[in-house]
Amino acid sequence: MKSVQNALNRRKKGEKGFTLVELLVVVIIIGILAAVAVPIYLNQRKSAWRSSVESDVKNASLALETLSTENNGALDSTWAKTDCTNPNCTVGSETITVSKGNHLAITIDATNNTYTITGYNENLNSDGSGTAKTTYSSATGSLSSHN
Repeated sequence: MKSVQNALNRRKKGEKGFTLVELLVVVIIIGILAAVAVPIYLNQRKSAWRSSVESDVKNASLALETLSTENNGALDSTWAKTDCTNPNCTVGSETITVSKGNHLAITIDATNNTYTITGYNENLNSDGSGTAKTTYSSATGSLSSHN
């Protein structure tokens, strides 16, 4: 408390500027805020990449359902794709827009009239392992994520 009073007294006498201690306190506070904010920001980026993949997989499933409807409810094995990437992927007469960094793989089982769409974002799989994937299966109608 005395140091605060001393600092105020110096200011009254006309001294200008900040003391070294005051500057160090501000730098330490900024450092603590940055240490808290950076991990939160990185997690938000990962969440956005996952959401982007989910959206692309859902859009691809809508395109395949449209094609199936145009084909009297049947799936064509020529619609299978091993790697659809940005910006567009043509499947039959449909064009699927794929977000930057996302990859989609479409597997068609014409015998059972089902399909599977698997997607991942290269930023979530920087090691090339492809472990963070989102999969849609038309047999179950469910969307699942694997980390």
